[in-house]
Parts: sequence; structure tokens; C-alpha cells
Amino acid sequence: MSLASMTGFARADGEGNGIAWVWELKSVNSRSLDLRLRLPPGFDALEPQLRAGLGKSCRRGNVAATLSVTRLTPPVMRVNREMLSQIVTLLNDLAGEVEAAPARLDGLIGLRGVIDTVDDEPDAVTEARRAAVLAGWTLALERLAQARAEEGARLLAVLSAQRQELATLVTAATTCAATQPEALRTRLTAQLRELQSLAPTMPEERVAQELAMLATRADVREELDRLRAHLAQIGDLLQRDDPVGRQLDFLCQELNREANTLCSKSADIELTRLGLGMKATIEQFREQVQNLE
Repeated sequence: MSLASMTGFARADGEGNGIAWVWELKSVNSRSLDLRLRLPPGFDALEPQLRAGLGKSCRRGNVAATLSVTRLTPPVMRVNREMLSQIVTLLNDLAGEVEAAPARLDGLIGLRGVIDTVDDEPDAVTEARRAAVLAGWTLALERLAQARAEEGARLLAVLSAQRQELATLVTAATTCAATQPEALRTRLTAQLRELQSLAPTMPEERVAQELAMLATRADVREELDRLRAHLAQIGDLLQRDDPVGRQLDFLCQELNREANTLCSKSADIELTRLGLGMKATIEQFREQVQNLE
């Protein structure tokens, strides 16, 4: 059994070829698979491969991935002499027009564009860095999948307990006196007498029709049968290795529909109490299912 949650966190880091890198991945619930990437300059070309790798690892979830890269060797600095010369010429031209202190060298080189960073790394080094970052991505995805699987195992225990609680409530509703044939007959007979007292001249055919309608409205055995069938299907899904979150979410809607019908048909306090208990447990079950892949 390996249900997977859509919630997880993973981190992978390493260094080599003059850089140190860190991947951080955070995954939360989503109706589909979404990836939000934050990549430093020079690594944007990796995006297609990153998305392809995620698609092999996860089926659903909103994944936010951040890559941080630090250079271990200082970059080569170069003075843009042409720009610096233009600035000095402009200062000399304005010297007689504007009263200001003479420009200092540290102020001049601090101007944007005067100092350039020269990226003269060989292509082989650049490719080696990208390969190392991709390997780190694969490792981070493996750790994210492991985190999601561990959370899925915890969810499985919770969902199994809630399913058992629902099964207990359905069993109690099945054995409830209000669902037994004799109790139904007694209650319907009383209702029939009330109808006859209100309309003593009502034809027997109409009485039979009213009796049939009352019997149909009061009989919840079909709803209980469907509840048991849905719970059995849920039990099968919880044993599978495939992503079953969507299927379980659909079954939660079906469970809730049957519980609503049971409550609306019930004319017994105990049966209504059991139906309301089912609705509360179904809602708790559905809240947990929303976390499943």
C-alpha cells in the first residue's frame, strides 16, 4: 500500500565546477499538476527538462521549486572604459555650470554599467554545472516523493479509521428498530388510520396508493445498501498503489447523497441521529481525501 499525499517538502544541495547549489521543493494540494519555478540567470534553459522530470514523479499537486546558486570563485571584473570616459567628459563639461564637489573614483565605478562582470567560463564548465543541477533536481524529486509517501501512509491510517466508523454507523442504522419491517408496518398502519379519519370516504384504491407512497418514503434499505457498496469500493481503493484521490472524492459525494436521503426519509430520532453522524464522518473523510494524490 502506497497512497501518496500531495503535501510534502524536499531539499537537495551540492557543489562542484565552481558553484554551490540548493534545491527546495514545496508541494501542496491542487486539482492538477502545476509547477512554479524560480531559477537564477543562466539556468532558464533547463525548464523543459525540469517539468518533464516532475511529470514522471508526481501526478497531482502544486509544486513550488526554487534553485539557489552561489559562485565559489569570484567572477572576473572589467571596467567599461568607454562609458567611464563619456561620464568623465560630461563632468568636465558641467564643471563650470554646476557647483558640486569633484567626482571621486569610488563614486564613478559605483555607477551602473561602469563595472561589468565577465562570464568567460568554457562551455564545458557551463554544461557540467547544468548537469549537476539536473542531478540535484532528480534527487530532490525522489525525496519529495518519499515525503509525500510518508504523509500518504499517515493519511491511510486516518482514512481507514474513518471508513470503519462509517461502516459501524451503517450497521447500527441497519439494525435500528425504525428500519425493521414490523416497525415500518406499525408506523404505516398508524399513518393510514390518520388518513382514513381525515377522509373517511377515500376510495380503497387511493388508500392503497397512499400506503405505497408512505412505504416507499419510509424504506431506507436501498440507501443503506448503496452506502455499504460505496464503503466496500473505498476499501478496495485504499489498497491500491495508483493515485485514487479523485475517485475517493467522487465516492464521498455519493456517500453524502445517500446519507442526506436517509435523513430526509427518517421519521425516527435514533435513525436521524445515526444519519447525522454519517454526514459528519463523511465530511471529515472528505477533508482528508482532499490531500491525496
